[in-house]
Amino acid sequence: MPIAISSHPNSVAADATANSENNVMFCQGTGLSPALLARARSLATEHSTYSAHLADAFDTKIARRVGELAPIARIIKEWDKANESISELNSLLDDPDTDTELRSLAIEDLASSKSALSNISESLKLALVPRHPFATLPCLLEIRPGAGGDEAGLFAFEILKMYTAFCSRRGLRSSVIKLEAVDGPAEDRLSEAVIEVDADGAYDLLRSESGVHRVQRVPATEAKGRTHTSAVSVMVLPNFPETGGGMDVSLNVDDPNNDYYVDPQEVRSEKMRAGGAGGQHVNKTESAIRLTHVPTGIVVSMQDSRSQHANRKKAWQILRARLAEQRQEAREREKMELRRGALGGVARMGRGDKVRTYNYGQNRCTDHRSGVTVHNLDDVVDGGEGLDTIMDSVRAWLIDREVSVMAAEELATDSSKQ
Repeated sequence: MPIAISSHPNSVAADATANSENNVMFCQGTGLSPALLARARSLATEHSTYSAHLADAFDTKIARRVGELAPIARIIKEWDKANESISELNSLLDDPDTDTELRSLAIEDLASSKSALSNISESLKLALVPRHPFATLPCLLEIRPGAGGDEAGLFAFEILKMYTAFCSRRGLRSSVIKLEAVDGPAEDRLSEAVIEVDADGAYDLLRSESGVHRVQRVPATEAKGRTHTSAVSVMVLPNFPETGGGMDVSLNVDDPNNDYYVDPQEVRSEKMRAGGAGGQHVNKTESAIRLTHVPTGIVVSMQDSRSQHANRKKAWQILRARLAEQRQEAREREKMELRRGALGGVARMGRGDKVRTYNYGQNRCTDHRSGVTVHNLDDVVDGGEGLDTIMDSVRAWLIDREVSVMAAEELATDSSKQ
């Protein structure tokens, strides 16, 4: 069945006003504001300055900065080249002495140059958006039922299968490292699950899945055919390597000076007997582990393995991930508060916000951030290309939102200087 897609515009910031007539002319239709273009030029100049400095004396920090700015400097050159081509072609078309054959060729080249400029603009936006500090890491996906009783537990299990199928189709190595079901007649009512996606960059690929996923459908147990609404919470957490060898020092969680380091002295560890299914051996052995991070009150329990050592290792893995995500979210909130003063308010969606609706009666899945709807629900929940479409739309929405905010910041900075 083909996937039908619809969308509506979703803007988070007012369009920036132009700083120069030249920039206005070339920014129209590219989705790139003059203020943002000015920012890119400033960064390209910084790249040139630092590159000259490196020619005289090598410095590790400066070399890293030059590497970060190199894509922007390269794309700005492409931007200027495309603009120069468009300007020359327009001049040719404005000249009444241009013959018919040359005019026809100029029209074709102009369309091609404008298309190239649009693509260059998208590349520049991507280069300008700061990379998330966890972008290169693997990740953990935590899935929990929310409001909706048994139906929420059933849908949580389907969400688990959706992500495992997605990872399998995309060739991402994944495994369920924690799986707890609700006691009762149905074995597929999920209480909590954690999927480990062991692939570099998995966090950046999946981080937009965090939030509340809402389902609207008639439960199998509903005798009167009424539609019920329930919810599932999804959290995407960074998964840090076990050692810091050969990795970015900023992500070495074994370093006490690292922002994401967890002091073992602040963690209370308790041994317990495993509960639930698992046989006599599981219930008679204190193999389950519960870790409590005392300063924040975050609790992680693990009993999936018969090995206490294995449970402790997984519990620490999840605890570090939760704390790192919490600290990063705190930084992002602080950053947003600083932006509010200059921009008059900046919207931010958190993990508790409703991000997506799966409506079975209408055979649709709608993302409430990008506004995109896919009219093939089975393909989405099977982890198919429909899910790709939605995830791609959200990543594009995140980039557009950040670009809009950066453009507004540039305008605010320019206004304060006048």
